[in-house]
Amino acid sequence: MITTDVLIVGSGPAGGAASLFLSTYGVDNIVLTRYGWTANTPRAHITNQRTIELMRDMGIEDQIVDNGTAHELMGQTAFCTSLAGEEIGRIRTWGTHPRRLADYTEASPCLPCDLPQTLFEPILVSTAASRGAQLRFSTEYLSLEQDDDGVTATVRDRLSDTTYQIRAKYLIGADGGRSKVAQDIDLPMAGAMDIEGSMNIVFEADLSRYVAHRPSVLYWVLQPGAQIGGIGAGLVRMVRPWNEWLIVWGYDISQPAPVVDEAMATEIVHNLVGDDTIDVKLKSTSVWSVNHMYAEKTSKGRVFCMGDAIHRHPPSNGLGSNTSIQDAYNLAWKLALVLKGQAAPELLQTYDVERAPIAKQIVDRANKSRNQFGQIFRALGMTPDAPAGRTIESRKDDTPEGATQREELRQAIELKDYEFNAHGVELGQRYKSSAVIEDGTPEPPYERDHELYYHPTTWPGARIPHCWLTRGTDTVSTLDVVGKGRFTLLTGIGGEAWVKAAQSVSEHLGVPIEPYVIGPGRELDDLYGDWARVREIPDEGCLLVRPDAHIAYRSFEQPDDPTDALQQAISALLGRG
Repeated sequence: MITTDVLIVGSGPAGGAASLFLSTYGVDNIVLTRYGWTANTPRAHITNQRTIELMRDMGIEDQIVDNGTAHELMGQTAFCTSLAGEEIGRIRTWGTHPRRLADYTEASPCLPCDLPQTLFEPILVSTAASRGAQLRFSTEYLSLEQDDDGVTATVRDRLSDTTYQIRAKYLIGADGGRSKVAQDIDLPMAGAMDIEGSMNIVFEADLSRYVAHRPSVLYWVLQPGAQIGGIGAGLVRMVRPWNEWLIVWGYDISQPAPVVDEAMATEIVHNLVGDDTIDVKLKSTSVWSVNHMYAEKTSKGRVFCMGDAIHRHPPSNGLGSNTSIQDAYNLAWKLALVLKGQAAPELLQTYDVERAPIAKQIVDRANKSRNQFGQIFRALGMTPDAPAGRTIESRKDDTPEGATQREELRQAIELKDYEFNAHGVELGQRYKSSAVIEDGTPEPPYERDHELYYHPTTWPGARIPHCWLTRGTDTVSTLDVVGKGRFTLLTGIGGEAWVKAAQSVSEHLGVPIEPYVIGPGRELDDLYGDWARVREIPDEGCLLVRPDAHIAYRSFEQPDDPTDALQQAISALLGRG
């Protein structure tokens, strides 16, 4: 029987990332996928700041950025009757508006990029393999049995039709929106599947004359009387600028799924582009359904699910692969500490407590964004409840009704900020679990909209705020200081006793803790003064940061016995109290 520490079912964004993180932390893992290689269509693509931060922690940020479409080419999102037709409105997206760009650059050392899944997945799995992971392609998961000591999975080699077993201490189900692993452990699910129908058409065509002057990832096509189902409107999505594309078009899910042959696909492309003379090279077609479903629990025993297995939703907001990768980041360091005997198995229960609320949040948010297209349709006279006589053309009228329509349209498009600039949803997770030690202070209020804006704080459970520090001649982010699979302690001048405490506790518990004093004459300095503004503690206080860059413990003072205080905190969050 083959044995490993962790068996990962699925090599998509969640599974590939889980393997990368575990391999980097020195944990043996096997990844299996029923397919012969990674993704064959560029489904997921928006790569948000938090995901790039994780890749930065893994040392491969340059590969992500170099292979992705740059941030400045992502944001002139247009609403039009076709690419060649009339433009109805635009919205600056993914933080490209000058005001929002300041929010994004203040929040992270990284900017979003657009990296299709076809390019991202190979980076994840190849890097994982180079760091020790074993990958088994064309291998199908069949079933599992778990006991007190581990999980036995039965799998089948699809090339030789050979069935065999793999014994693992833990198993990760990252096998997508029809997850058999989630089904086999009977995860409780809420919501509904198959609520709308969509089709994908991937093609090559030079569309630069229609888009290069308004560079964007997304071009939304609104046509009266068209079957707009699916994600809310017709979509022409850039895969590679400006010659590879993916069209999303709806179909009536109450009817049999259409057979999208070459003639039908070419007709749809010509229709949405608005030019039937362009040369279209079809690459693939597929049909899929929109879901509104999430897992109310994400694990059972020694089996953990992540990615689309626990959050199934439309691609609105670009949250799918990002949340999947972040699921993996949350679990990987916990598995590593438990497998190395540095934490009790109870630590793993915090994965469910921390990530299940995120699964619900993003499923609800993505579906709400999809439904918010309704306001645009109504403003254009495309819904039954629209005012009589209203059409796309009537918005041009020099009448009170025309002025009212123009204002409604402006507000309807502005509402899409919640889909395309939901910075708080992307960066603002604040965990509450036994892996976070409360400090007795109330949760900081949100001064602006909590979905649109990220609110930095060092409140326990929040991601550590980004700011720039100096190390000698180098400028580094606070996010460069933390992470790397170990805890980090940050204090200021006068907090040196915390450093000695961290060293003592690290040695006593066998848990790596990297301490830093930030200030003049120390290894890290706050020359810009930004750390003093965002740390929310005095010099003599301390922050203990988890391997995933979330605050685990915060103290506003230096107690009489900082070693005892720190040891109690870390023992508690590791389940060793």
